[in-house]
Amino acid sequence: MGDLLEYLTSHEEAFKSRNRLSSLYSDFSQSATINPDGYQANIVAWKKALSNAAAAGAVPSQGAANDLLSISTGEQLSRALASKEWGRPLALGAVIHEAVTKKEMIPLKDFLSATTSIYHRSWALSPRQAIAWGLRQLGILGEESNSEHITTGKLVIVANLESVATAILKHIDSKSSIQRIYSHVGFLSEFGSINSSTHSLTASDLEVLLTYLARDKHAITYNSTTIKFAAPSSFVNPEPISQQDTVIASLRSLIDSLNNQITILGSRIASLDSQARASVASKSRNTALTALRSKKLAEVTLARRSDTLAQLERTYNSIEAATDNVEIVRVMEASAGVLRHLNKAVGGASGVEGVVDSLREEIENVEEISGMLNEVGGAVVDEGEVDEEFEALERAECEKIEIAQRAERERQEAMDVERTRIRMDELQNLDKAQKDKEQSASKVSSTPSDDILQKGIEGMEQLSISSAPENRISEADTFITARVKEKEPAPTSLAQHENA
Repeated sequence: MGDLLEYLTSHEEAFKSRNRLSSLYSDFSQSATINPDGYQANIVAWKKALSNAAAAGAVPSQGAANDLLSISTGEQLSRALASKEWGRPLALGAVIHEAVTKKEMIPLKDFLSATTSIYHRSWALSPRQAIAWGLRQLGILGEESNSEHITTGKLVIVANLESVATAILKHIDSKSSIQRIYSHVGFLSEFGSINSSTHSLTASDLEVLLTYLARDKHAITYNSTTIKFAAPSSFVNPEPISQQDTVIASLRSLIDSLNNQITILGSRIASLDSQARASVASKSRNTALTALRSKKLAEVTLARRSDTLAQLERTYNSIEAATDNVEIVRVMEASAGVLRHLNKAVGGASGVEGVVDSLREEIENVEEISGMLNEVGGAVVDEGEVDEEFEALERAECEKIEIAQRAERERQEAMDVERTRIRMDELQNLDKAQKDKEQSASKVSSTPSDDILQKGIEGMEQLSISSAPENRISEADTFITARVKEKEPAPTSLAQHENA
C-alpha cells in the first residue's frame, strides 16, 4: 500500500469501510443519471480526500518535496492510489473532470496566466454550450464521461489555497507597516508551515500563493526579491515596492540569518567544550587542545556575529520608529483634510451660527402660531377644575388605602385574640393534667400502708386469743415487720422503724 492510499484509509472516513471502498473504486461515472445521489456522494468523497491528502503532503509530486496547494494528475496519481484488493480507481477521471468544471481545481498554467480573478464568473453561455445543454436536457445528447481518461498535468486546489491565504492574512493583521515587508526567504521561513507542522510550502506553492494574494485578494505586491503586504489602514491595493522596501526586506533577512548563525555557533561551542572535557578525562592532550582552539575561534566569531546583530537590530528599530512616525503624520494629515472638508461643507463657525439663529427663530414662529390658533378655535382648559378633579382622585385613593389598612388591623386583632384563647386553653389543660398526676401519685403511695395496718390489727386479734400477752406482742411485731418488708423498703433510721 502506497503512502497516499495509506493516508486516505487512516484519515478519511469514506475510505475506512470496505463496502464504501468498493463503490469508490468502481466505475461509478456511469451512474450519474441512474443514481445521481450516489454519484455525487462518491465525487464529493474523492475531492475532499484528495484535497486533504495534498494539504498533508501525502500526494506525490515530481519535485523533491510534495506540493501542498496543487496536485499532479495522470498516471502517477492513479498508480499512487492503486490497491491490491480494489485495483485502480476507475472513475478518477470523472472526479478530476467535475472538480475542474466547478473551478475547485484549476490547471496551473491557466491559474498563473489569468489576468482576472478566479472568482470572476461569466454567466453568459456561448451558442454551442447552450445547444449542448438543451440537447442533454432532452436526452438526445448524453452526459460527458471522463472516467477512462485522466488529464495529465498539475491542478491548483482552490480550497487549500484559500485556507493558507486566510491563515496568513489573519497572522499579518496585527503587524506594523515595516513588519509587513518580507524577502522570499523570510516569507517562507515565517509562513511556509502555517497550516502543516510536518511539511512546508514548495517553490511552486509559493508562486501560486503570491499570485493569489496579489491578484485575487489584493493583499500584497511583490517582485523577484521582496513581498509587501498592504498597510493596516489601507483599504486599497498596497503601494508598489520601493527601494526602501527592498532594503528593509534585506535587513530583515540578514537579521534572521545572523540569528540562525548565532544559534549554530552556540551549539558548536557547547559541543567543542564537551569534547575538550572528554579528551582531558581520557588523557588525550592533543585532542583536547584542538577542541579548545576551535572553541576559542567559535567564541570570537560568535562575539562578532552578536555585535553585528545588535547593530543591525538597532538600525531596524530606528527604521521601524521612523516608519511609524511617517504613518502617524500621514494619518494626521489625512484626518486634518477630512475635518477641513467637513467644516467647509457646514460653512464654518459663522455658517453654523447662522443656521442655529435661523432655527431658533423658526421655532419661536411655530410657538407663536400655535398660541394664536389656540386662542381662536382651540378648547380652553380650566386649570382649577383639573386641580379639583386631581384632589378628588387623591382623596378617593387615600380612603381606599385607609379602608384596607383598617381591615388589616382588624384581621390582625382577631388573630391575636384567637391565639390568646388557644394559649389559655393549653395552660388550663396542662394545669389539670398536673393536678391529676399529683392526685394519682398520692393515692398510690397511701394504699399499701393502710392494707398493712389492717392486716396487722387482724393478726394481733388472733394472737390475743391463742397466745400469752408477751408472746402475742412479740409475734404481732414480727408479723407487722414481715408484711411491711413485703410492701415497702426497710427503714433507714430508728425513727422510721418506730413509726412503722
